[in-house]
Amino acid sequence: MIRLPRSSDVRRLPRPRTLRARLTVGLVVLLAVSCAAVGLAAVVELNGSLTRRLDEQLAQTGTRFPESLEHHGKLPDDHDGDEYGDTRRMATGTFGARLLNGTVTNKGLIRGGDPAADLNVDLTAADAGRLARLPSDGGARTVRLSALGDYRVAASAGRDGDVLIVGLPLEPVQATVHRLELVAASVFGLALVATGVAGALWVRWSLRPLSRVAATAARVSELPLASGEVVLPPRAPQSDPHGEVGRVARAFNRMLGHVEDALTKRHASEERLRRFAADASHELRTPLASVRGHAELALLHPGPVPPEITRALHRIAAESARMGEMVDDLLLLARLDAGRPLERGPVDLTRLVLDAVTDARAAGPDHSWTLDLPEDPVTVQGDAHRLQQVLANLMANARVHTPVGTKVTVTLEADADFAVLSVHDDGPGVPEDVRPGVFERFTRAEHRRHPNASGGGAGLGLSIVAAVAEAHGGSVSLESGPGSTTFTVRLPA
Repeated sequence: MIRLPRSSDVRRLPRPRTLRARLTVGLVVLLAVSCAAVGLAAVVELNGSLTRRLDEQLAQTGTRFPESLEHHGKLPDDHDGDEYGDTRRMATGTFGARLLNGTVTNKGLIRGGDPAADLNVDLTAADAGRLARLPSDGGARTVRLSALGDYRVAASAGRDGDVLIVGLPLEPVQATVHRLELVAASVFGLALVATGVAGALWVRWSLRPLSRVAATAARVSELPLASGEVVLPPRAPQSDPHGEVGRVARAFNRMLGHVEDALTKRHASEERLRRFAADASHELRTPLASVRGHAELALLHPGPVPPEITRALHRIAAESARMGEMVDDLLLLARLDAGRPLERGPVDLTRLVLDAVTDARAAGPDHSWTLDLPEDPVTVQGDAHRLQQVLANLMANARVHTPVGTKVTVTLEADADFAVLSVHDDGPGVPEDVRPGVFERFTRAEHRRHPNASGGGAGLGLSIVAAVAEAHGGSVSLESGPGSTTFTVRLPA
């Protein structure tokens, strides 16, 4: 039993994914349909032509053979001019039958090389029924006889009230048609294979300009375009400007030119902003130190000073100190953005963590501080001063932005590739809308994390953590939710 393919089976068939494969498959499919149409038309036309020729031969044969069956397949002393003719003039395989009142009374077959008819032809009841149902109009029809195969037969009314049937075998016609089908299938199969190979090569050659455009686009997609100076790869080679691929390449190159101009202007603007931040931070350090020094000098005055003036001088000294720290942070970020190299040397990260947690316990005794360190010291290559600043900022962030009694756990791990430092607290967590920009500059959310938080700085601490980690070839990430916040720093070991 033939099983038709289900829709799920069709969906599982491999489909061409590339434009080159689709064009090649489409070309082969169109050629296959054309070959099938030509082959079908040729087979149908040949079969019809041979069948019509057989019908003409059947009409020329007439009813002489079935009439001769009354005389046992051969008329006595027949001559060329005889009314019935001679069975030796019949084609090999000619079949004749005589029916009277729907019953086969005589039947015979011309065998090759035998002038007499073979009267011992086996006909089944079904064969006799099919012959009896033939119209007696002399028209040719196809009938299948069990012992003989397919025959083209014609039935005519006899002179004695009987029906005379004569037939010629369809086997030569069918053999010729089958030969044509075999030859057509072989020729068309070879043509399809040759067309598939040649078509694949032709499509590949035709799509070379588009492949070069795709390769250029792939190289552009791999470039980091977010910041810094970007050098775009060479433009895609130009091809025929009147073709579709040529127009695509020209438009793509024009787009790359616009992108390059925009990136150049963006880089120049970033450089100006970095220089401004660095210059402003550098220039502000001196006046801020001067203001702080004058405020401290005024506080050392031996004479009586009104309490309001003393408080104002203390505020001036504190704010100038805070502004000095902010200016130092901005100067550090500007230098890191400019790509200024950091110091490189072996740094005992375990010792830095111990010192940072000790300082955090002194600064935040109302928090619970826990350490989880490996047995062996963890050493990385980097700038010890900047890494210490990273630890201090993370501890200060956990202390300042969480309520009293929060448990802070500092964990240090190491494998063959990275040293992993994590600072976890069970505070209220970072608000969801703040998390995407938590490492950006001047991001402040201490009052939103906890209304009773002890205040915070200018929002530069976590941005310094991210910048220093990236300058060391590492990264920093945040995972936060109600009751759980974890900052993780990964540094190359």
